[in-house]
Amino acid sequence: MEKVVSDGIIDFVSQKGIFAVLEIERLEDALPVSSVLIENGISAIELALRTEVSMPAMKIIHDEFPEMFITAGTVLFPEQLENIIIAGASMAVAPGFNPSVVRKAIELSFPFAPGVSTASEVESAYEMGCNLIKLFPAEPLGGIKYMKSMMGPYSYLGIKIFPLGGINALNLAQWAAEPNVLAIGGSWIATKELIRNRDYIEIGKRAKFAIDCWKHVKEEQQHL
Repeated sequence: MEKVVSDGIIDFVSQKGIFAVLEIERLEDALPVSSVLIENGISAIELALRTEVSMPAMKIIHDEFPEMFITAGTVLFPEQLENIIIAGASMAVAPGFNPSVVRKAIELSFPFAPGVSTASEVESAYEMGCNLIKLFPAEPLGGIKYMKSMMGPYSYLGIKIFPLGGINALNLAQWAAEPNVLAIGGSWIATKELIRNRDYIEIGKRAKFAIDCWKHVKEEQQHL
């Protein structure tokens, strides 16, 4: 079975570790936010396609900061995939599991992680070749305890998990310690309010905390 996400991308996403989830409402915010994230160690984002400026924001971030690994979020329709590829995205995720989007991603050979919240969705996604899945909303579903219970029967399949939803500074380390968690997305790093207020100092602090926490957990695991 062909994998939707190549081993090379899996390794790359794992190296990035922390993805700042962004919802850009003003185009002029795209570059300053990206700049402060990179300055504080985060070079991966999930840019949600929820605003009119999300696509042009993606393009200018890609052009100005080629080191930024851009994942398009809230990808709901197959036709969006071609547009985000043009805009510079390297991967896409969705809040739910839509087989038509998965099929289009396979057709385009483009890395895609559908959102899942049930065992049935895990099986359906895996059957289509999805080796990376977005657990969403991770904390409201029941957090790590729920993830372990749901994914237990599939542990031997090597499915990697990208959890989003409710992860924050208080529970980040616990999620980072889970071996099948490939990377973590967080909207708390650069919230809509922080971006609106151009509070780049706070965004920088949160970014640094998140990436330092991720690295610390991974370093500890290597010494066990």
